[in-house]
Amino acid sequence: MPESPEAGARLLTPAQVAEMLQIAVDEVVTLVIDGRLRGMKAGSPARWRIDAGSVAVYLDDQAEDARRMALWRESNAASFPELWGRGAVRNPD
Repeated sequence: MPESPEAGARLLTPAQVAEMLQIAVDEVVTLVIDGRLRGMKAGSPARWRIDAGSVAVYLDDQAEDARRMALWRESNAASFPELWGRGAVRNPD
């Protein structure tokens, strides 16, 4: 198990980020390549390092996406004519 990042660490390894996000290391690298996390290859040999601030932004974006999806689903459920009292109820219980 990777060591936990220090409180002041700016750059994290993909393994540390993967543990934080509960995803595979390959998925972390894919997020960096796709631009959803800020990262770079550093050192010799070059190894991925991910900006800790971008992980926080990514988590905030994921929470906002989940909130919006929940509101969208709620609005779709509330738009059925049967719920508003207009239209015929097709299968009454």
